[in-house]
Amino acid sequence: MTAPETAPAPQDFAGRVAVLTGATRGIGLALAQELVDRGASVVVTARKPDELDAAVAQLDPDGTGRAVASRGSADDAEHQAATVALAIDRFGRLDHLVNNAAVNPQYGPLMEADLSAIRKVFDVNVTAVLAWTQLAWQGWLGEHGGSVLNVASVGGIRAGSPIGAYNASKAALIHLTRQLGVELGPRVRVNAVAPAVVKTKFARALYEDREDEVAAAYPLKRLGVPEDIGKAGAFLLSDAASWITGETLVVDGGVTLGGGG
Repeated sequence: MTAPETAPAPQDFAGRVAVLTGATRGIGLALAQELVDRGASVVVTARKPDELDAAVAQLDPDGTGRAVASRGSADDAEHQAATVALAIDRFGRLDHLVNNAAVNPQYGPLMEADLSAIRKVFDVNVTAVLAWTQLAWQGWLGEHGGSVLNVASVGGIRAGSPIGAYNASKAALIHLTRQLGVELGPRVRVNAVAPAVVKTKFARALYEDREDEVAAAYPLKRLGVPEDIGKAGAFLLSDAASWITGETLVVDGGVTLGGGG
């Protein structure tokens, strides 16, 4: 018996262009891969040149030019402006913005936290998201329309230690998503995804060496993988979600339904 043929990916992003921050690995790379597979051209950002080179090689193995890199820190204003300009100069448009870059230099009780670390969390995870969105709006989206996806977290909808500052920043991001959904309509839709623990390098402190124990709290009995978020995020960016804005889609294996930790 032969295996069934895999249906080709839909090409609903053909001719579209997306900028994705923090997109060289994990959730960001999965989002970029999903968009490329569905026809988009992408500009991916990160700080490390080697990771950018590897991501572009994966996203554009034939060297067609559909994936390009922009190096810099997500909260650097010059990098933000240069990246948006690169997308428009290289591809002639900018239809989608994915705000995925995030940091979490604070770990432990908030009463013992270094306030400079807290400021960094909010600068990257919240303020920079607004800055990127402003630039995309001013550069293209405001006149031509499009969609924005913010990568939040289930930590933004329920309290929990020891990453309280990160969780608070994601709660702010979820509300920012609502606010921008109001302000940027009808031309631009703004939505978010809120993952639980996804098996990435960024989240490994939350499950490393105890994956089975952590997964046991999830009704679906497994942790997320980046592709879970890639597919959900692509839906929210796509025209299939054309009547959805200001919403946060929880993608969590059921862990926030109650009774799990």
